[in-house]
Amino acid sequence: MLHVSPSSFILKPAFAKIVCEPNWKWRKRDKALENYDLFYVWSGEGNVVLNNQSIQVSKGSCFLFRKGDHPTATHNPQRPLVLTYIHFDIDEPVMEVPKSYRMLDNTLDFEYMLSRYVRLFLVDAYGAEEEARLILKQLLIYLLREEREVPREKKVSNQLVEVVREVANYVLQHPGLPHKVEDLSARAGLSARYFSNKFKEIIGTSVQSYIIKCRIDRAQHLLLHAGMNVTEVADALGYRDIFFFSRQFKQYTGKNPSEIR
Repeated sequence: MLHVSPSSFILKPAFAKIVCEPNWKWRKRDKALENYDLFYVWSGEGNVVLNNQSIQVSKGSCFLFRKGDHPTATHNPQRPLVLTYIHFDIDEPVMEVPKSYRMLDNTLDFEYMLSRYVRLFLVDAYGAEEEARLILKQLLIYLLREEREVPREKKVSNQLVEVVREVANYVLQHPGLPHKVEDLSARAGLSARYFSNKFKEIIGTSVQSYIIKCRIDRAQHLLLHAGMNVTEVADALGYRDIFFFSRQFKQYTGKNPSEIR
């Protein structure tokens, strides 16, 4: 699908991002699939059977069902599947097709593109179909690249470093937000415990210490260069107790904030 023209993609009206109902199941139909179906799991737990192979699925599970497939699926009603599916056809010969199934390690870029695809049609955006074809080809190229690039062990390592550094940069750019480990780990697409361990390994400090350091570094800049007083700086950086801010500031800098101005 790398060399297929975006204009050759035939978009089907069957696409959505949905939270499956507790009693949801995908039964085997009398007729096989008549087109391609890009099927991605955002969260939840379930099981997909494809070509007599049973696959346990969770966040990051990605399928590209083909014409003639007879997939079936069930899920855990206590942890319902959240899915995006996109049905499409291609009206020219296809040489390279991504594998039927893979588990994505780094989900950020892929999920962004999926969300963009669905959102285009929700808001009836100008040029929606043309952009959707481009995004769909990007999604398929992404899957092909996952299969063909560096060995998996090295690739996962590089992707993990990139994801953790992206989150660290996000904290650095927004030091005043009420960052929580759970929110940051979700942004990275990782469990909170695994994210915390890898963050310390890659960045060199714990998540909480890094958050505080970013706030204090920003506080010093605002005190020195923005003409703001201690109360204004504390408020800008999310501190509701100026005395707590002053203690934390001195703990990290060795000085009271009033000595900086």
